[in-house]
Amino acid sequence: MQIRMIDLQYCALSSVFATTTLGLATMQIRHLRNATMLLTLGEHRLLVDPMLSAPGALPGFKLLGGGRRNNPLVPLPAGSAAWLDSATGVLITHEHPDHLDGPGLAWIKARGLPVWASPVDAANLRRKGLAVQDMHDGALGMAVEAIPTRHGHGLIGWLMGPVSGYFLAHPGEPSVYLTSDAVLTDDLLAAVDRLHPDVIVAPAGAANFGLARDILFSVDELIALTRRAAGVVVFNHLEAVDHCPTTRAGLRQRLAAEGLAARTRVPEDGELLEFTRSPDSQHARPGPGSVRRPGPQKWLTAKFAGT
Repeated sequence: MQIRMIDLQYCALSSVFATTTLGLATMQIRHLRNATMLLTLGEHRLLVDPMLSAPGALPGFKLLGGGRRNNPLVPLPAGSAAWLDSATGVLITHEHPDHLDGPGLAWIKARGLPVWASPVDAANLRRKGLAVQDMHDGALGMAVEAIPTRHGHGLIGWLMGPVSGYFLAHPGEPSVYLTSDAVLTDDLLAAVDRLHPDVIVAPAGAANFGLARDILFSVDELIALTRRAAGVVVFNHLEAVDHCPTTRAGLRQRLAAEGLAARTRVPEDGELLEFTRSPDSQHARPGPGSVRRPGPQKWLTAKFAGT
């Protein structure tokens, strides 16, 4: 697999050039902010986890220990309006407010875009007026596997509700595993070993409410994940919300010290990444995935999201 990084000022490529570069099929990730990104895969331009609020419009997520600030901490990058308008659909990994907020919901409804989500979130999102389709193998016209993740540890991890990541493999293009919000577990590593994703997108903020353990990968867990990965790991969830203390500079320094800089990407807001793969190479066959039922904590977190 070949990787190219495009700077913030680089103009969007034409759809024809985006799909083939010197005989190689290309996938694009335009990182916007936090977990929000545009994923160009096959014929789709998927807006993933839209948190579109203006800076400071959401309450702080940090509960104890100081440092609480209203969220988001930074605005969307320049050029976001045009990038958002290019979206052909929406993928929501879970219904927390830093992955789907009120403006994000209103934006989707105003444009009538199709939405893909897990069965855990689909029913609630339909009640909010979205045209939702369940994520499963064959959705989006490609191989898909839903991979349950653990969004924290112990009681707090349970309260965060069930979350699923997704492995997506379009024929002839690089495969991508969106872990969604997660901590490192044996099941997650087993999925990495089995599916050999070309690209993993993982949250790197080491989010913590100020009590108990982190609810996202710690930096040490990110190192372990990267060492296990067969491809490239892209880190997001950085410098955008108040309960994520990890910085880009600090993460890059640690990755360099571990000898992992060449296999990782820590994009700035607005940055475009391109990943190419020989179109005749074969992806691992996804498994049946796992369908989880929403528990009572799901409705608590959805209410907290305010969408």
